[in-house]
Amino acid sequence: MSEEAHSSKRPVRSFVIRSGRLTDSQRKAIDEHWDSFVIPFETNVIDWAALFPNAQPLTVEIGFGMGDSLLQMAKEQPDRNFVGIEVHRAGVGKLLNGINKLGLTNLRIVCHDAVEVLKHSFEPNSIERILVFFPDPWHKKRHNKRRIIQSEFVSLLADRLQVNGRLHLATDWQPYAEHMLEVLNGESVLKNAFRDSDYWQSPERPPTKFEQRGRRLGHGVWDLLYVKR
Repeated sequence: MSEEAHSSKRPVRSFVIRSGRLTDSQRKAIDEHWDSFVIPFETNVIDWAALFPNAQPLTVEIGFGMGDSLLQMAKEQPDRNFVGIEVHRAGVGKLLNGINKLGLTNLRIVCHDAVEVLKHSFEPNSIERILVFFPDPWHKKRHNKRRIIQSEFVSLLADRLQVNGRLHLATDWQPYAEHMLEVLNGESVLKNAFRDSDYWQSPERPPTKFEQRGRRLGHGVWDLLYVKR
């Protein structure tokens, strides 16, 4: 098979793995706490309830970045279990550091492609909340196909949500917000919780550092909340 033909069969990724340097504290956290809190990706369903001390509603955040808002949510909501999915090890290392310092028991991490994790490692109707905050908008038109919020992926998310489960997305790029709105409205089992205004005007989530930086630069922020019928 030619290299060109081989490349054409590769799945379109919504992320790029960057070889950024780890700080000493991130590297130390990975060395010392990886086995305790990072769950290896498996191509079969994982028994998530068995990985936490208590059986509680499950929230999954896709692409948690450096993990600050996820860490805050897990700290403030001890009656929920959280799974964060992220491919960049610097963010994983930083979050591991925070989990250890706060002594949290309700937060686990998967360092792998979110599409594959949702497809293989979760059962249908098993997640109460799915969060996707500030995914890469892939601004250039020729790169729009790399956006993670596409019809096929949203159908997968909807399948994994429990009935009355919530899908919460946020972006600071208005064209992406409009794209999200169109894709989500096309999924029959999801309904917009704010049908009159389309967007969630006062979202219940911690602000991310990425968002705070954007607001200082005058960027708007658009939150969407959908509920599974």
